[in-house]
Amino acid sequence: MCIVEVHGLRRGEWARYCLLVLALFAARIAGAHPVAQGALEIEILPGRIELRATVSREEVLVAAAFGGREGIPYPEAVRYHGAYLLAHLQVWADGRALQGHVLRVLDQAAGRPAYTLEYRLTGGVPARLELRQDVLREFEFAPGNPREASYLVRIFRQGRPPAEGLLLTSKEALAFDLGKDWAAASPGSGQARMAAAFVRHGIAHILSGYDHLLFVGALVLAVVSLWDLVKVISAFTLAHTITLALAVLDLFRLPAAIVEPMIAGSIVVVAAQNLFWPRQSRGWSRLLVAFLFGLFHGLGFAGGLLEAMASLGGAGAILAIAAFSVGVEIGHQTVVLPAFCGLRLLRRAARGANRNERLVQRYGSAVISLAGMIYLVAALR
Repeated sequence: MCIVEVHGLRRGEWARYCLLVLALFAARIAGAHPVAQGALEIEILPGRIELRATVSREEVLVAAAFGGREGIPYPEAVRYHGAYLLAHLQVWADGRALQGHVLRVLDQAAGRPAYTLEYRLTGGVPARLELRQDVLREFEFAPGNPREASYLVRIFRQGRPPAEGLLLTSKEALAFDLGKDWAAASPGSGQARMAAAFVRHGIAHILSGYDHLLFVGALVLAVVSLWDLVKVISAFTLAHTITLALAVLDLFRLPAAIVEPMIAGSIVVVAAQNLFWPRQSRGWSRLLVAFLFGLFHGLGFAGGLLEAMASLGGAGAILAIAAFSVGVEIGHQTVVLPAFCGLRLLRRAARGANRNERLVQRYGSAVISLAGMIYLVAALR
């Protein structure tokens, strides 16, 4: 029996390696994005600080289900979540942790519960405010991949313009100097902060979104030149930016029950095209596939952003969309450029280059296709 060797790996070893990679992916793609998003409004008042939190329904349900209250009625889960937020949102004034209590709980008709937490101040208005949070971090989305929440933050103080465009995540505390930061603020500084925050958020979103990584990975496996790479990734980026904007501006939306299976199906289709119809995996047919499925990926992005943008006006939402899309594209390039360069080096190998390239595309596409099938089954449940 003839055994093909590729840079020291026999075909059987390639198969075992691909199954290992598949197992690592499968452990993480039961759902696409483990991030729940919401908004915080901080108002500094005489003798106290009020924190108004608007959170996603997903955040409430996850905290209840994994916190030992699975199956309780949703209104009860909403009430419980106020105490949960109080325990997982920390407010510091001049380096001292403040003690707070839940002042109000409001289950809004739109499905985004709102909470008002109150923190008492001693010694007047602090000079520096710091926020930290570890919401949902104790619950695993997948093995080794904990859930998390992020919040778009606005800070208010009487007689001052609001400080906007701040983003609070579990990985980075939010510190705000109530003197210098407000004094240095200009009319456009809040927008600049918000744009920078959403660029960073877009990068993190794509690097933790295994569905999108699988999809662009399947696209990259079929490209043969830098121009091919630019065209196919640009088609995907244009498509998901269009539907992201339409969804955030409330012009067009689809339920997750449709979007998630379509995203999973896109992974299977593109990888299968690489395997069974390699000639159609390049040129206009591939650009059309990337664009059409990119429309559904944009709706997948929007699912979380809608919560974070709930308090933004039209201009703010447009800025956030643009900044987030830039971050997503940076995240894409972080993945596709090293992969593309690795494939180029393989093609330039002195001997057996064509055979090696075909094996990489074949086994890589098979792994991605199987991972997409697992994700599809999970999405259809």
